[in-house]
Amino acid sequence: MDEKITYDTFFARSFSRSDQKKLGYGAFIGCLLIALSFCLVFMPYSSPQSIRLGTSVPKRMNLVCKSEKRSDYCEINGEDVRIDAKSSTVFIVASSQQSIRDLEDNNTSLLIGPYSRKEDQIAMKSVRKWLVKPVMESNVIPHCSQAHSVPAILFSLGGYSGNNYHDFTDIIIPLYSTARIFNGEVKFVVTNSNPWWINKFRNLVQKLSNYEVIDIDNEENIHCFTSVVVGLKRAPQELSIDPSKSSYSMKDFRQFLRSAYSLNKARAIKIEDEDDDDDDGKTRPRLLIVARNRTRAFRNTDEIVGMARNLGYEVGVAEADGNIQRFAEIVNSCDVMMGVHGAGLTNMVFLPENAVLIQVIPFGGVEWPARAAFREPSKDMNIKYLDYKIKAEESSLIEQYPADHEVFKNPLSISKQGWLTFKAVYLDKQDVNLDINRFKITLLKALELLHQ
Repeated sequence: MDEKITYDTFFARSFSRSDQKKLGYGAFIGCLLIALSFCLVFMPYSSPQSIRLGTSVPKRMNLVCKSEKRSDYCEINGEDVRIDAKSSTVFIVASSQQSIRDLEDNNTSLLIGPYSRKEDQIAMKSVRKWLVKPVMESNVIPHCSQAHSVPAILFSLGGYSGNNYHDFTDIIIPLYSTARIFNGEVKFVVTNSNPWWINKFRNLVQKLSNYEVIDIDNEENIHCFTSVVVGLKRAPQELSIDPSKSSYSMKDFRQFLRSAYSLNKARAIKIEDEDDDDDDGKTRPRLLIVARNRTRAFRNTDEIVGMARNLGYEVGVAEADGNIQRFAEIVNSCDVMMGVHGAGLTNMVFLPENAVLIQVIPFGGVEWPARAAFREPSKDMNIKYLDYKIKAEESSLIEQYPADHEVFKNPLSISKQGWLTFKAVYLDKQDVNLDINRFKITLLKALELLHQ
């Protein structure tokens, strides 16, 4: 599916000179207006804007499918698109002889897993595949039993949904990129649906769609639409939107989040030089320590809090949970957020502009994925980024392995044993005991960034 596949036909209508004379001047003007309106409806399009209202386009069918690095998706615009859950098929019915000829020349069926991490075989095992199938005749496929007047987006809540990082980078941000242009006039058709996921992100789902979610896997009905997008549009990078391929940016997305969760703080504090000796607390920057209780937990949180307060921070400690509203408000109220590499840092999306994110990178070859996950996305979010790579002496691994073990001497050899082994050692079995004096330098750098 490396090539773009396009089916596109339309009819042009006109009036002859003899007809004009017969109709008379007044009728001719009226007919010209009708013809003009038809031309506007049948005009070809090349962007999602032209289908966002889901207008039925008579005798016209357009199908554009793309295969990109992280996702496959199809944009379908026609007058008869049928979604059949029993056969996991999206049927597109040709509506004119020209459409049929085009389909005969280019006829193909495409199998799409509508989840935005197609390169990950483990994730895709739990994603239901859907066949996008053009057909020549409507009587050879299931009849429509429920018609809809607005477009649909079909996507999956399989894969790694339930992990906060993947919820945002694989589903929510791609869904925003795909759905925002419809201004709420779109229905979400969800496969591999999880009711608890819909409930967790209800604020965002309702902000993007004015309609109830359709759990298509449990539907007996054949759902019919005039426009359907199968799959989601996703940028190659994590937690990002490619503005060259989208009408939106991460700045727009973060504004969308602030609106959805009624977050009041748009910009982080800017420390003035004369405030440095101010002890009344009014200008103290707020630091949030993102706690973790199961893995990669801070073992000396109290020491970190005490040191940060001595530097002039107002400090809070909180662990992310299923209450997105609550945690979004906490994060948005802060100027600096710090935590060990993990899904909790995804909440950086709620930080105000010019805030600082500090990622504590665990010991053992985790730098590249950690920085790809959070340092690179911070640039488009207008968030200042710092990281702190711990030493072996700050890791709980020293309690589990002798000092001359391969875990310390050669993390690369551990990674060659496979991702699950690497994850078990360096992510699942490691806690952090920060060297307070060494980490102090990073917190001072964060204060410097808040002066800028």
